[in-house]
Amino acid sequence: MENINKNRLFLASCVSLIVTAMTFALRAGIMGELNVEFGFNDTQLGWMNSMAFYGFPVSMIIGGLIYPKIGPKPILWVAFICHLLGLILTITSKSFIPLLVSTFFIGLANGAVEAACNPLIADMYTTNRTTMLNKFHVWFPGGIVIGALLGELMGNMGLSWQIQIAIMIVPTLIYGYLILGQKFPKAENIEANIGQNVKSMFTPLFIFMLICMGLTATTELGTGQFIERLLGQAGAPPLIILAIVTGLMAVGRYFAGPIVHKFNPIGVLFGSAIIASIALFLLSSATGAMVYVAAILFSVGVMYFWPTMIGFVSEYNHKTGALGMSIIGGFGMLITGISLPKIGQMLDQQRTQALESGVSAEAADLVAGQATLGNIMWLPVILIGLFGMLFLMRKKLEEQRLKQEH
Repeated sequence: MENINKNRLFLASCVSLIVTAMTFALRAGIMGELNVEFGFNDTQLGWMNSMAFYGFPVSMIIGGLIYPKIGPKPILWVAFICHLLGLILTITSKSFIPLLVSTFFIGLANGAVEAACNPLIADMYTTNRTTMLNKFHVWFPGGIVIGALLGELMGNMGLSWQIQIAIMIVPTLIYGYLILGQKFPKAENIEANIGQNVKSMFTPLFIFMLICMGLTATTELGTGQFIERLLGQAGAPPLIILAIVTGLMAVGRYFAGPIVHKFNPIGVLFGSAIIASIALFLLSSATGAMVYVAAILFSVGVMYFWPTMIGFVSEYNHKTGALGMSIIGGFGMLITGISLPKIGQMLDQQRTQALESGVSAEAADLVAGQATLGNIMWLPVILIGLFGMLFLMRKKLEEQRLKQEH
């Protein structure tokens, strides 16, 4: 690690993740405007959002395969170029297909950020991986808070959705500057043998975690992407709810170290599934002030899912190397991408049924959102059983865990 500025590389990683998160928040916030300007229904909006989730696993898988040979630097430059291209294409889009293409490019950029930065951080902080990955992933909810508050502010000022998207070019240029001319490590402390990486993925534990990742990612990100449509009529501003949820997530992840050390990753995941299930149950019937209470509980439930899943793989399946971290993250995004049109379709169907029963349009939106949240609730309920199995096996699993600082 000689001549490597760890602090600057960690900062660059965090800023690139802020851009990734802002793309989620601001796109979620402009769904209503796209609905009005282009006449898209929720199913179409689901397909458009899903393009980001399809682009993500493509770049993560490719990035994971080439990381041992080329290291993180070229992958992070690909992220920078795709972010700029995707943002510019989005701003200039006039119809459905160009928006699909631009969203796919943003998905490629977001995946490249994760493919480069997760193993980079695991490599630089190899004896403190889950804690540092949680600190890095502070900036996913942190970036969503920034994006949600900016979106709310610019929306109240009457600024167009194009200007809201354009604001993301600023932090993109900042992380490009931070990586300019820097020396990066090349898989010094992670398993760099691709053959060994692939072999280690064909194990019951890794396959089991893939299934869990699909469920955790959809619980967190599927709900977040449709927050405006799910809670728009529940009596609380959706973007403010999103900012509260993700702000708490950022704080929780920053102070994750003592929690991970006390309960270990398995205990954290098991407890998170229980809390997320209760929160979604409450959200499926909450209105007014109760929405804030349920949203705060939801934040506590999902805040540790993503980074702890990646940290788990890097510690308990460490021989999968950068590829394992990329595959687990990419699979989570892929399943979320598949789920988004289904969530949109569910909203459309529930709204139609409500309207046919004779309620007003606003009441139909509320009924549809609550019914859909009730259906999403079953994902973390399933996770309680799956993570419960891991919890019962935790002593045996600790034997194969990479040694960590305590």
